[in-house]
Amino acid sequence: MKLPRPALPDPPLLVITDRHQARRPLEEMAEAAFAGGCRWLSLREKDLDTGERRRLLRRLAEIGAAWGATVGVHDDLAAAEAVPGAALHLPAGASVAAARRALGAGRLIGISTHAGDALAGHDEADYVTISPIRPSASKPGYGPAIGLAGLREAVRCSSVPVIALGGIGPPDIAPCLTAGAAGVAVMGGVMSAADPQSALAALVREWRTEVRPTGSG
Repeated sequence: MKLPRPALPDPPLLVITDRHQARRPLEEMAEAAFAGGCRWLSLREKDLDTGERRRLLRRLAEIGAAWGATVGVHDDLAAAEAVPGAALHLPAGASVAAARRALGAGRLIGISTHAGDALAGHDEADYVTISPIRPSASKPGYGPAIGLAGLREAVRCSSVPVIALGGIGPPDIAPCLTAGAAGVAVMGGVMSAADPQSALAALVREWRTEVRPTGSG
């Protein structure tokens, strides 16, 4: 019997870290984001050594627990295994099935997809991100941007919830939802903000306005 899929955090607004853009230590950025309404954060510091990344993940998970938030890590299965309850976000082409065997049915597992990637075959994932929706200041030149038409096609082709990523701000929430996205992901818009709490709160307000009642299933 197929086990129930873990629900996406509520609201399904994924904050992806980048300490090189952040104006404060990541622990402070995370605290501010959680205070602004973030309930889903993923540590994406791939240039850290494994021990330091694991320690940082553990600390962020402790901070997130106080807010009832889901905290995960990008592309580090061993770190996710080492931190109870940590989510895992995989790079395009990685094996979701292998991660699921290692982490079990209760962990939130997602995978990246990009323009031109096949969206079929990710049935064991809990969600996919599709990017870039719009040109992104975090990754200049990264693309091509797929726009809302590409997002709609991704939703049509995917058997799991699709999270829109790349150049997303508050005005993009409604169009992305209309295109069928289950949620959105942000990096630079929060990481580089002088006031990350307010930046996150603006996204949450827009989400709450567009989704009544809020649903993330």
